[in-house]
Amino acid sequence: MSTFGQYFRVTTFGESHCFGVGCIVDGVPPLLELTEDDIQPQLTRRRPGQSKLSTPRDEKDRVKIMSGTEFGKTLGTPIGLMVHNKDQRPGDYGSVQKNPRPSHADYTYNVKYGIHASSGGGRSSARETIGRVAAGAIAEKWLKQRFGVEIVAWVSSVGEETLADDEVDMDTVTRGQVDATLPVRCASEAAVERFSKVIAAARDDHDSVGGTITCVCRGLPTGLGEPCFDKMEAKLAHAMLSIPATKGFEIGSGFDGTKCRGSAHNDMFVKKGDKLGTSTNRSGGIQGGITNGEPIYFRVAFKPPATIGKTQETATYDGEASVLAAKGRHDPCVVTRAISIVECTMTSVQPSDRCVLMPKSSSPTINAYTVMHVALLHVWLLFVPAPTIACLSNSTLGYLGEGQCITASHTIRHTWPGCFACRVPHSFMCKHCAW
Repeated sequence: MSTFGQYFRVTTFGESHCFGVGCIVDGVPPLLELTEDDIQPQLTRRRPGQSKLSTPRDEKDRVKIMSGTEFGKTLGTPIGLMVHNKDQRPGDYGSVQKNPRPSHADYTYNVKYGIHASSGGGRSSARETIGRVAAGAIAEKWLKQRFGVEIVAWVSSVGEETLADDEVDMDTVTRGQVDATLPVRCASEAAVERFSKVIAAARDDHDSVGGTITCVCRGLPTGLGEPCFDKMEAKLAHAMLSIPATKGFEIGSGFDGTKCRGSAHNDMFVKKGDKLGTSTNRSGGIQGGITNGEPIYFRVAFKPPATIGKTQETATYDGEASVLAAKGRHDPCVVTRAISIVECTMTSVQPSDRCVLMPKSSSPTINAYTVMHVALLHVWLLFVPAPTIACLSNSTLGYLGEGQCITASHTIRHTWPGCFACRVPHSFMCKHCAW
């Protein structure tokens, strides 16, 4: 599937060497101030050709809003975003028509669909992530306005070189600090040189190397995430592992937490201002699949890019032995450009929770449309026999079912005026707007 999300839905399109790539974003609230200038910075951070440690493909990746806004504000309708491919070289991929690249998607796409894009990686290319980044930039603007959310990612390892635990302060690190450590974006001046050397050595050997990215999200409210299959860490893992070249995901203490006893691993509750918090954060901001108000932090592992210039003994699609030295322009290590991909994928997950998507209303009102529906439902209750219809307290019915506050200002669970089947009133008190 090329669509992610439920309440905030992102559908990406395009291949690495076609006319262009982009996305359709559905579920963005109306009246959000939005222009290309809000989206472009994150796309610029991921674009190719930023340094000698990345692919030399020269793409400016300028985004164009095609629909869904007017006079600089969102309309509440689907937003179309487009980025044109300018520096395509499909001729570089002639050798892969007979030889599937080792550890690439060429073979599996061909087996599954009977066809695959003849140039580049097609839908498996990192060019596909342009749509994710553009959509995530929109989600991030809303999250920052609504909750003051801050999301920062940085390179925490390259090959065997790893940041020490005390090299980056997760509570205070900023994107400015991360970008100040170009070309590797590791947020630590002391690590720039040693990370750069590892990547340069792989590049000069016509090879590649992997790495990890750490990401922290500060400011998310308590209560996001749904048992049992929509737990917050499950949705994050789903989203992160859909990014090309990812091979691992861990949150909080992750695999290191398996080495501790419970008495050492537990996060003790303490009073923090007028709220309850934890003295440590080995849970990574999520407990029972639901956010607890502490910062969320996680790590994503990226494998070495599969397409390399080094000669490799492999086989053709027919199974005959062959030698492949792939051409084209490719990153020797993807993590330096994947920072904004991880950040924007994180932002796209959060609005998909029904508790946060709809915009905050400064003065909640019930419109005439809602009043009319309430009146009609009262009349319906008088004439429809109870056994003939099912309880709708766990479903959606326009403005009046689970998932939509009666003020239309945000989503929450309640039903008005009650269960149609059992006639037992259900509470319609919304904890967000007090209706």
